Amino acid sequence: MSKNIEIGVAGSITVSILTISFAFLMRSFYKRFSRLEKRKDDAPE
Repeated sequence: MSKNIEIGVAGSITVSILTISFAFLMRSFYKRFSRLEKRKDDAPE
């Protein structure tokens, strides 16, 4: 049972915005994580 679903322009824009925001959030979390790791490595023991 295969149905053809038309997403349309609004759906395409929504998917694009979600993808870009997800990439931005992942980049932000990665930068925070790497900064935390660097600080942990530089700390005297």
